[in-house]
Order: sequence, then structure tokens, then C-alpha cells
Amino acid sequence: MYRDLTGGNRTHPKEGGPSFALGHRLFRAAWNVTWAVFGRWTPAPLHGWRRTLLKLFGASLEKTSRVYPGVRVWFPPNLSMGHHATLGPDVICYCMDRVLIGDHAVVSQRAHLCGGTHDPDHPDFPLIAKPIVIGSHAWIAAEAFVGPGVAVGEGAVLGARAVAVRNLESNVIYAGNPARPIRERKRV
Repeated sequence: MYRDLTGGNRTHPKEGGPSFALGHRLFRAAWNVTWAVFGRWTPAPLHGWRRTLLKLFGASLEKTSRVYPGVRVWFPPNLSMGHHATLGPDVICYCMDRVLIGDHAVVSQRAHLCGGTHDPDHPDFPLIAKPIVIGSHAWIAAEAFVGPGVAVGEGAVLGARAVAVRNLESNVIYAGNPARPIRERKRV
């Protein structure tokens, strides 16, 4: 047994027990219903409307940030987006811990930002949440995966379908699974 991430009761997640307190789960349920009804399907140009919904549920978004249709945000209070930051269509933002997206950073369509994992060596298989930081001017390309605790350096590029499980250096282009450096990024 272990204590859940919100300080609630001790649970058995390996046996189907919750990892988060009831209040947290009810908040997420209300968010998911609101997003499904009022946000997820809305036309692409309605960035302001989707920003408003996210902010009502606790996200920290600059007024020039863009969230496209189909994006799935697990827990809005853990999402922070800078000026002109973008979450492209159908991005999965599994923000069990903080996800910080810097100014002018782009997370392209169907990319997956995953802030949680489990301890495979612990008998109770507890959930572990770690923050993700995407630096300014970074680009997470289509269908790429960024794992828990990863920091993507300023101006770094994670190529399409690449998998980042370790930090990415600034101004370097990465590709593959696991992501490997390809070359330095030329800044214009």
C-alpha cells in the first residue's frame, strides 16, 4: 500500500484502487464533460474559447497561446503555456504533474506529453508523476512522445514519432526511439 498523490487514503492501485483522492477524480470528471461538450470539437479558429475553458479549470495560458480541437488535457491546473505556444490537433497532454510549454514552442498533432509512470520494481506498482518542461522555440513534431520528467531545451526539436525519455539539449534535433541527437539546429 502507499499514499496517493493528493494526500488521500492509502490505496492498492495494482488491484484497481485509485491513485488520486475522490475530489480530484470528481474535478477531472467535471472537466472531461465540460471539454467534451463545449471545447474539444469546436472549430480550429476558436482558440480563445478553448483557452477560456482551460483557464476556468485552472490552466495558466497566455492570451496568445493556441489550443487546437481534439486536444486532451488530463488536469488543467497542471498546464502552463507561454506566449504563442501551441498544442496542435489531437495532442494528448497527460499532465499528472506540471507541463510547462515555453514561448513560441509547438507541440504538433497527435504528440503525447506523458507526465506519469509507475514504479515497476515496487510490489504495489505506485504511480509516479514528474513534470515536463518544453523550452521556448522548441518543436515536438507529429506523434512524438515526451516522457515523465523530461526537459526539452530551448530550440530543441523532437522529430516525428520520436520518443524522449531523457532531457533534450537546447538547439539540437533529435529523432528515433529512443531519441538520439541528429545535428544542431540552425537558428534563423
